[in-house]
Amino acid sequence: MNTVLNEARLNEMLTTPSQRLLEDVAKIKGDIMILGAGGKMGPTLSLLAKKAVEQVGGSQKVIAVSRFTDPMAVKLLNDNGVDTIAGDLMDHEFLNSLPDVDNVIYMVGRKFGTGGQEHLTWAMNVGLPVNAAERFRNSNIVVFSSGNIYPMVPIHSSGADEQVPPLPNGEYGMSCLGRERIFENASHTWNTPVFVYRLNFAIDLRYGVLYDIASTIMAGNPVSVSMPVFNCIWQGDANEMAIRALLHTSSPAAIMNITGPETISTRYAAEELGRLLCKEVFFEGVESETAFLNNSALAMKTFGYPAVPIKTMLEWQAAWILSGGRALNKPTHFEERKGKY
Repeated sequence: MNTVLNEARLNEMLTTPSQRLLEDVAKIKGDIMILGAGGKMGPTLSLLAKKAVEQVGGSQKVIAVSRFTDPMAVKLLNDNGVDTIAGDLMDHEFLNSLPDVDNVIYMVGRKFGTGGQEHLTWAMNVGLPVNAAERFRNSNIVVFSSGNIYPMVPIHSSGADEQVPPLPNGEYGMSCLGRERIFENASHTWNTPVFVYRLNFAIDLRYGVLYDIASTIMAGNPVSVSMPVFNCIWQGDANEMAIRALLHTSSPAAIMNITGPETISTRYAAEELGRLLCKEVFFEGVESETAFLNNSALAMKTFGYPAVPIKTMLEWQAAWILSGGRALNKPTHFEERKGKY
């Protein structure tokens, strides 16, 4: 089994550029700023971009902006020469003080804790984009969004592609669509080149759908099959696609689903993880006929297939759990069907 047994090795794997990324980064002109870089994906995405720029001999800066509440994330960036700017993007003065850049990757968002504090989710997911879109109206912008802005589709379908009209379920999903619409409006109003990046479940081993299933099995608890299938993608592949998407911004805005090409059975993933963990697997719930399922055919055509397949992700996830690897304690709640987070 190819294993990942420590955090340094995991971060190295997530931040080593592929040849495809290097070829595209060589074409990107100007500095790259990552807004909301302190979250689950931001630190490794920022460092991946920095390494790629260095390896192609580029001179542009990679600037990571966030409140940076995780000291390990800050250390990872600082130790590797990524420029960091700490502050609250909800503060207008701070937002306006940021330097002008040619390229922005917008990762700011709020999901968990929405229930009971919906106003905060809307303020961050829709209110802040109004100001950020105007502030960076002259930049190329890749905007992170969510695959659950689509309606659930039959599990035996090919998934919702970019032509399926959004129909978000719950206030989080609605606010994600609101964020998209604000940046789409910027692309019409100021001709801002925008790429809407609809991500469905990145896998980092410290969090993600596979981590949630594996940790449930290790605790001896039943795995819910109420969401019978899902999509996911290795975070290193997802990060590469986000950076490469800077070459695919447009006005009107481009929209693309970013996830792996497979439809993965929840039951299969749990049984495979149980075998790798040497633990008995229990299930609960009824397998529905619909699920949040996204079609990533356009992304596969544009960026190529992910380098890490699901079988390898399952093996790595089990090895990480068995080695006592760190958890970010950010469950995905992938089984949630009513959009309540």
